[in-house]
Amino acid sequence: MARNVSTGRKIGTTVLAWFVGLVIFFPILWTFLTSFKSELQAISIPPVFIGFDWTLENYQTIQTQSNYLHFMMNSIYLSLGSTALGLIVAVPAAWAMAFSPTKRTKDVLLWMLSTKMLPAVGVLIPVYLMFIRFGLLDSRLGLIVVLFLINLPIIVWMLYTYFKEIPGEILEAARMDGANLRKEITQVLAPMAVPGIASTILLNVILSWNEAFWTLNLTTSNAAPLTAFIASFSSPQGNFYAKLSAASMLAIAPILIVGWFSQKQLVRGLTFGAVK
Repeated sequence: MARNVSTGRKIGTTVLAWFVGLVIFFPILWTFLTSFKSELQAISIPPVFIGFDWTLENYQTIQTQSNYLHFMMNSIYLSLGSTALGLIVAVPAAWAMAFSPTKRTKDVLLWMLSTKMLPAVGVLIPVYLMFIRFGLLDSRLGLIVVLFLINLPIIVWMLYTYFKEIPGEILEAARMDGANLRKEITQVLAPMAVPGIASTILLNVILSWNEAFWTLNLTTSNAAPLTAFIASFSSPQGNFYAKLSAASMLAIAPILIVGWFSQKQLVRGLTFGAVK
């Protein structure tokens, strides 16, 4: 039976939700406004919020100084490539841990998660030397492998928790009907886990898109994604905040659009179980 909620509590909850949402969104709003200011107005004190002369000069400047499309295509290749490689490895691994666990399964899961606690700079030198040895510096392939490895624990954990919601009896019934392991995963498990797999894909794409440490240290120009595009407008001569804001808006715009249109699917996959 549903619990009655007073009108005052509904209003209070709504106001609080809007306040939290505005606090989270404010940095993006401020970056958006700053991208249309002149450099002088961008650093003015006190800050100018609305009453300033709007200009497109920053966007025109960064378009002439940098090849935005080149950086964006690299980001697309890296995020989609690392996500596809991650799913190829993570789906069978999550299936094995969820439906054929051993006494070491939980230890392996905890070990995988613990690797995310390691500071990335702690392994930069050996990774850098390996990239030099195999000729992978400033290459899409090398970055795809790195992004795949650093996000693999999250992919496995998400898929594992989602697969655990699927009753094992369903897979046993598929085996009794003659399904082999490949058909069991592709024709039974995957269709039931579509929301969870979709949310995993979206999250991994976002993480790969936003990764800055490895992309800045392992690339120069050929494979440089949008994170390097943003960093290129920070120079020893100073930080040009208006141009940095314009570059940032161009870098986050694609992922913001994707996130906006897929937010329902993302929330559904993260909050609901496999069997409704």
